[in-house]
Amino acid sequence: MTRINHKKSLVPNRRFILINILLKKEKNFIIFIGFCAILAGIFYPYPTIAMWIGFAVAAYSAVANDSIQTIGTFIASNSEKKWWSLWLFIGLIFFATVLYSWIKYDGDVTFQRLASKGFSESPTSFHFLQIAAPIFLLIITRMKMPVSTTFLLLSSFSASEDAIIKVLHKSMIGYGIAFATAFLFWITLDQLMHKAFKGKAKDNWVVLQWCTSGFLWSLWIMQDAANIAVFLPRSLNLAEFLAFSLTILIGLGIILYLKGDKIQEVVEEKSEVKDVRPATIIDMVYMLILVLFTWVNTVPMSTTWVFLGLLGGRELAIKISRKKKLKQTWKLIGKDATYALIGLLISIFIAIAANSSLRKQLLELL
Repeated sequence: MTRINHKKSLVPNRRFILINILLKKEKNFIIFIGFCAILAGIFYPYPTIAMWIGFAVAAYSAVANDSIQTIGTFIASNSEKKWWSLWLFIGLIFFATVLYSWIKYDGDVTFQRLASKGFSESPTSFHFLQIAAPIFLLIITRMKMPVSTTFLLLSSFSASEDAIIKVLHKSMIGYGIAFATAFLFWITLDQLMHKAFKGKAKDNWVVLQWCTSGFLWSLWIMQDAANIAVFLPRSLNLAEFLAFSLTILIGLGIILYLKGDKIQEVVEEKSEVKDVRPATIIDMVYMLILVLFTWVNTVPMSTTWVFLGLLGGRELAIKISRKKKLKQTWKLIGKDATYALIGLLISIFIAIAANSSLRKQLLELL
């Protein structure tokens, strides 16, 4: 009897030890978050300093969170390659893309996306939550929660009730259409691809996958570099442009050195993403869906939700096609959707808290 009680008493101790181990692993991250929060609290009233603090944190957190949909399959299918070779490729595409925009649009690195979204004026003052928003994004990313970086970061500067509803509506529809499209595509072709993709992939698949990933990455920069640059002047001089580019390049290096960090698990826990051939097919279908949505409607949406819908529909189709149990698959799909929803709710909270005009609209509605 005593022996049984002794064994039972060990259970809480083991849990306590496990919690301590996890806290020790996250100690440096927690210290860094605290340091960033202190900086944000001290310097947000000083725009010339605050903008660089907000930008620096956003430069890493936005790319890290969105990396699953742009270079997630690229990282997974090239895990055996040296991280610096991937960094040189991705970094070169980034620098060439923003350099083109900087030259063509007189110092604007966002391809005039900020101006088209109503952010044509350089920021002259900041709310604390505007500087803190990328810190929240950093925490969300660490917790492996994919979220719309466009919505979280830009909505802290300006948002309306109508705009939020439109983005939510289109994002939800995007998830559903991507899920259905992926399901139909893979349920039809999975058996054929499964038989064809045997043995080692030929070099032409590697070339095609690098080209596809490079195009997706460049497309993301054209669309979403605005989420990072929103903190900075709309026209950057040479020194500012070099600081902008170098900061993001360093962040990219860290992300690729860590092989996408923890949020990369959202991609790698799915079926056969480490094979260059299925990874290329995923990227190509994703590009097709994004192009379709661009033609149909110009309302901004969460491309993250579209990518999660694609992964979910594909995973379900593969399991059904190969007659495997679906319990774990539904858990994966539900977990991804729940995490994305939590991130979306946090984004809405930050938008409401940081925007007095939005709070006024909501109070009037209530």
